[in-house]
Amino acid sequence: MTEFTPLMSLTGGMLIGLAAVLLMAFNGRIAGMTGILTGLLPPIATDWPWRAAFIGGAILGPVLLGSVGQIGFAVSVPTPWLVVGGLVVGIGAYLGSGCTSGHGVCGMARLSPRSIAATGVFMTTAVVTVFIVRHVAGLV
Repeated sequence: MTEFTPLMSLTGGMLIGLAAVLLMAFNGRIAGMTGILTGLLPPIATDWPWRAAFIGGAILGPVLLGSVGQIGFAVSVPTPWLVVGGLVVGIGAYLGSGCTSGHGVCGMARLSPRSIAATGVFMTTAVVTVFIVRHVAGLV
């Protein structure tokens, strides 16, 4: 069962919001992870240094916290399934013209109708998926 961690969740959400505000303030860019990552793939964007720093921080931050025992990583899914899941999410983000961070955090803050609709679809899908997995299939 998933642990209820309201303080860690609140802190993480505030840090994501702070990173989005700082990126917009200093670079004039939206903190959508898919868009940032796309600039690191060929053809590599000319502004790749800040993109690499942002993605590196998103990866290294949790790794560093895990190494000092502040957070733990419990993954019971085989690595190939994680890779497949990541690819499916990446394709969905591409087809949806952005990811949950771009639409949910930045797009909704800008009152973008497309982002508000996309976030509604993300959240509805998440609720339905959890209901099916927990209550219909009884898997968790």
